[in-house]
Amino acid sequence: MLADDVGQGDVTTALLIPACSTAEAEIIAKETGIAAGLEEAEILLESLGLRTETLIVDGDRLEPKQALMRICGDTRTILSAERTILNILSRMSGIATTTRRLVEKLRKAGLKTKIACTRKVAPGLLYFDKKAVWIGGGDPHRLHLDDLILIKDNHISVAGSIEKALKKAKQEASFSKKIEIEVARTEDALIAARKGADIVMLDNFSPEQVRTASRLLKKAGFLGKVLLEASGGITEDNILAYASAEIDIVSLGALTDSTKALDISLEILKSKTK
Repeated sequence: MLADDVGQGDVTTALLIPACSTAEAEIIAKETGIAAGLEEAEILLESLGLRTETLIVDGDRLEPKQALMRICGDTRTILSAERTILNILSRMSGIATTTRRLVEKLRKAGLKTKIACTRKVAPGLLYFDKKAVWIGGGDPHRLHLDDLILIKDNHISVAGSIEKALKKAKQEASFSKKIEIEVARTEDALIAARKGADIVMLDNFSPEQVRTASRLLKKAGFLGKVLLEASGGITEDNILAYASAEIDIVSLGALTDSTKALDISLEILKSKTK
């Protein structure tokens, strides 16, 4: 990340800042939110020979003008690493803030539905985005493709049917792997449950369709034995309608693919030249 930003060198800092200059700086929140990325920021800064003091921990609530971290060391290094550090902190804190807001919204409504993210992340940032969701109180879902067998529409299309896809997965998979399958119709949710799916994902269902699927599984004795996940088209505005439809998990791509970064800045407190 740092190499991508710096390129062959920070020409501005090299021209304006003496090589023997040292500085003290603070990273400061400019708006309310949830802190995330402090561990990663500390690792990067210390790998560059800078001294750090973290004043809060990941998951803490931030207020405007609150300091997250103090940094001491070579001024050129601080300035060259500034944007990379802030990008990590701002993005991860923004994701954690959005996640926490949605988790609290469900809890205030008395709902125990889990909020999960998807694999809709920025390329190369999967670990950071998913960790930020976890810090915010959400579930990271699959971190990698090897975490879970998740049979999607294209898998079913090639396999031939829901029944064939599940049969093949159950025959070949390790006992240690759960099997989730994506369905597009209410009646397919019942077929998937009967054929041994551990988790059924209701893809692009309306809240009323989710409720119908829940009632169908409940009548057949599967509700509580098979986890139900709703995904697709879920937003902050309609999440309560989905979560209240007897669903176990709601997953939102918006947590990671379009969340607003938290406004965080780095300010030099003082500097000196030897």
